[in-house]
Amino acid sequence: QLQLVESGGGLGQPGGTMTLSCAASGDSLDEYAIGWFRQVPGKTREAIICIEQSSLTETYVDSVKDRFAVSRDNAKSLVALRMNNLKPEDSGYYYCATPGRNYERPQQNYGCSRWETWFTTWGQGTQVSVSP
Repeated sequence: QLQLVESGGGLGQPGGTMTLSCAASGDSLDEYAIGWFRQVPGKTREAIICIEQSSLTETYVDSVKDRFAVSRDNAKSLVALRMNNLKPEDSGYYYCATPGRNYERPQQNYGCSRWETWFTTWGQGTQVSVSP
């Protein structure tokens, strides 16, 4: 079972760059799709971007396209979310999550989705605040 821990949040400047990390442990990261979600107080958690086991990525929020990028380093058990040209509306709690691993049918492993309920394992979250 994979465990996930986010880091790298904090205070960012508009127009600046911030990189969040999702450290995985407990299993081989290469078997897992990893999604990033954002939650703003008072709103539901939304899917931002996801990376498949193959490293193909899917972006679900138009406002972050061309600004956010996700990458994975399976050897280091890390997934990174690089956020460029930060905007105040990027503020929130960021979570990485995985839908798990299909041990019974590895050829049909669980991939990315925009749906929160698809993901079964979550990190504790890291807060991002973008302000002048």
